[in-house]
Amino acid sequence: MYADEAFDPTPDGTSANATRLQLLASLTAELAATDSISEVVEIVVTRVAEVVAASVSVLMLRADDDLVIAGSRGLREDGANTWARFPIDRTTPAGRAAVEGRPVVVEGRRSVEADYPTLRGQLPVDRTVVCLPMTVQRTTIGVIALTFDRPWQPHQYEMDFLATFADCTAQVVRRIQATAAERLRAERLRFLAQASQSLNSSLDYRSTLQRVAQLAVPGLADWCSVALVEHGQLRTLAVAHVEPEKAAWAWELQEKYAPEPDGPTGAPNVVRTGQSELYREITDDMLQASARDEEHLRLARALNLRSAIIAPLKARGETIGAITLIRAETPGSYNEEDLEFAEHLARRAGLAIDNAMLYTQARDVALQLQRAVLPERLTDIPGWEVATHYEPGDKAEVGGDFYDAVALDGNRIAVVIGDVMGHGVEAAAAMAMIRAAARAYLSVDPDPCLVMRKLDVMFAKLRVTRLVTLVYAVIDADAGELSFVSAGHHGPLLVPVDGDPQYVPTPPARPLGAGGDVRLAQTVPYRRGDVLMLFTDGVVERRDELIDDGLARLAASADVLKATHLDAALANLVAGFGQSSDDDVTAIAVRQRATEGETIVDDSAAKFGVESEHADDLVTLRVRGEIDLATVPQLRAAVEDVISSGSAVALDLSGVTFLDSTGLGCFVELHQRAQDAGVGIQFVDVAPGAARTIAIGGLASLLGTESDQAG
Repeated sequence: MYADEAFDPTPDGTSANATRLQLLASLTAELAATDSISEVVEIVVTRVAEVVAASVSVLMLRADDDLVIAGSRGLREDGANTWARFPIDRTTPAGRAAVEGRPVVVEGRRSVEADYPTLRGQLPVDRTVVCLPMTVQRTTIGVIALTFDRPWQPHQYEMDFLATFADCTAQVVRRIQATAAERLRAERLRFLAQASQSLNSSLDYRSTLQRVAQLAVPGLADWCSVALVEHGQLRTLAVAHVEPEKAAWAWELQEKYAPEPDGPTGAPNVVRTGQSELYREITDDMLQASARDEEHLRLARALNLRSAIIAPLKARGETIGAITLIRAETPGSYNEEDLEFAEHLARRAGLAIDNAMLYTQARDVALQLQRAVLPERLTDIPGWEVATHYEPGDKAEVGGDFYDAVALDGNRIAVVIGDVMGHGVEAAAAMAMIRAAARAYLSVDPDPCLVMRKLDVMFAKLRVTRLVTLVYAVIDADAGELSFVSAGHHGPLLVPVDGDPQYVPTPPARPLGAGGDVRLAQTVPYRRGDVLMLFTDGVVERRDELIDDGLARLAASADVLKATHLDAALANLVAGFGQSSDDDVTAIAVRQRATEGETIVDDSAAKFGVESEHADDLVTLRVRGEIDLATVPQLRAAVEDVISSGSAVALDLSGVTFLDSTGLGCFVELHQRAQDAGVGIQFVDVAPGAARTIAIGGLASLLGTESDQAG
């Protein structure tokens, strides 16, 4: 309606001016009711511009020491790009209005170019520019710029009205910003609370590292990487990206072009100084300056880096790593408030990572100590298959579980399992002493009653204060008998070759160390192919179920022990019970080997299994069945056992019929664990289907698979 007219310059005004003033008053009221910056932009740059007949209108908001265009109308694309963000100073009319806090009016190109040389050639002849500061409590938070196609010197009442409208806009913008800031603070407080809970939910430090990266994406960053100081070197151990397909690029950039250790900026500098770095804007010039080659520059550009924060991970007064947050797909730049929040997150993450690392170190020491006093290998007993399983509980201290198997003359075998109450070095010492004593006593006379009586005497004479539950059994294959004595321990589980698993009735008895007791041996029939399983509490105890329910579940699942490969079957059985309690999980299973020409029928149809073969410092693990979400824990446990022993690992995957992404992630993790332990790990004899999946997953070169195996 008024697009072809400017404000009437006559002092008394016209009806058109009066109408415009009424419309401006109406828009001012409408503006006060808005609750988003986008609505403010629409009213200011579009509707108000139409009312006052401005050819160009721009709304700029303050961001630190700059003005940033929030919206515009009539501004050419090149101008919008040039002035998207510019400093607040007196070199531009808008900058002057912001600095001085008063309206600035410039009429004609000559006047503009004389006062503002930076605008030379950017304004047509006979144009008028009006810049209105948006002020709240003497603080300028933005500027409204209007350009008219004709020379125009506004009267004071017109300028007063426009200035009032600008101040009203400032009040609305400040209200919206304050509301958004309060909402953001509340969201970030909730985020930090949830982050603390999530970070403390795992005591595996590598899992904790990945949780840190995943927590930051996408709420705080489009891309997050976490680097940790290991053995004096800063290594990236976790990466997350808002677009999963770009995560591989991010990993490649971190792995292939790791930051210079002595560089003046970046994660290494943050770790050295303990001071965060904020990069509000990452320009292409910065990328070119830091790129080491064309491929490096290509990867950096492909990730579309816009803004970045690098914050130190600190714990116990030391900087243990750094977290890098990057905005790429999300518009906008990081600011000081974002940096402060990132430092809050980094402090919590640093403590969680440090706690997890301490726990992992203590747990590894406990595991090594436990295995040092357990028998190294029980698979070489002539005529017998012996499978064992040991998994430390949630506690970092060494436990008191132990087991043993000893070949006897006359086609017999002695089997023992026990549980020393408590944890720690004292429990480990008691465990070692009892195992050694049991071996010594049975080597003289393996009779179950006699061995148990001698142990009772030893406890009484040496005043052993630790209570110990124990079951000791002897299988006589020639006589077809199983004899055992229990000292307060769970009774044996017998899995007949052609029947249902059942517990052997066991009379109640006191633990060792609880005073003498009458130890009576129980004897039941045993046939070739029957499996004897002894176990500790950790196998069947769960916080959320009765012990009787756990025992019933074990018996119902024990048919798997009829499988051809007893070691894999036992691992599969125990793994199927899921996470145990704080107690260690220990089990031993024994079966007489089939004679030449005799076959023990495998009717369990075991889905998955792992067999081991030792040769010098190399352990070959033959994996068969499906590797998926359910079986990965068993695979991981088998490989970690070998890594912990210091031997190299060869994974025979010729029997693998399916390998999904869960298995690939497991192999990457195990490769890292092997590297940390200084041992080798590789694939051998890979089935074609698994080889294709390995190649697709990019693991062929990573784990040393031969190219012809990967297809």
